[in-house]
Amino acid sequence: MWKTPAEMTTPADEKILAVLERARTVGFLGPGPLRVHLEHARCFEPALDEGVTRMIDLGSGGGLPGLPIFIDRTSLEGALLDASARRCAFLTWAVFELGLRDRVEVIEGRAEELAHTDLRASFDAAVCRGFGPPAITVECAMPFVRRKGVVVISEPPERRPWPEAQLTTLGLTVSTKHRSVVTFTRTGELDARLPRKAKLQQRDPLFRFSE
Repeated sequence: MWKTPAEMTTPADEKILAVLERARTVGFLGPGPLRVHLEHARCFEPALDEGVTRMIDLGSGGGLPGLPIFIDRTSLEGALLDASARRCAFLTWAVFELGLRDRVEVIEGRAEELAHTDLRASFDAAVCRGFGPPAITVECAMPFVRRKGVVVISEPPERRPWPEAQLTTLGLTVSTKHRSVVTFTRTGELDARLPRKAKLQQRDPLFRFSE
């Protein structure tokens, strides 16, 4: 039977799918076909133009979307960040298994704390898949990117209109939407207090969707 281009598997795809299978085995990847997870991760790539040379994946977990992006973009360097020691141990294995250790670092820690270290404003892009509620995801991700850098996150399931006026006051603009992801460009100065402690983010989100 003939396969469509979307169904064809390259040697690189075979390797990443094997890593994702292990991620599922140890409980770091949810249900659904592995190919669908892989293709969703690749939806983030159109937002990363040639000027993006350093990228961080926040809450990387089982390695999505970061690992496929680093595999596809062979000149891209950066980091996979996760708060769990177990997930970071898996990610360290995955980076070695996929031959990425020369250009991809695994960092263990909480994003809202590490964004106040020398990692602040040190990346061209931050990507997030399933990190948390939209307002928390944006607040944690944007301090990692330099001015004119991009934050690329999964669209919330409800697909509600983003509160662009509120985002503008935070120094962000909604620049593009592509399939199931949305891209923000950091255009303004960043409030030094951001990101705030996790409990404060939950109690008083930076923005809310209109009802």
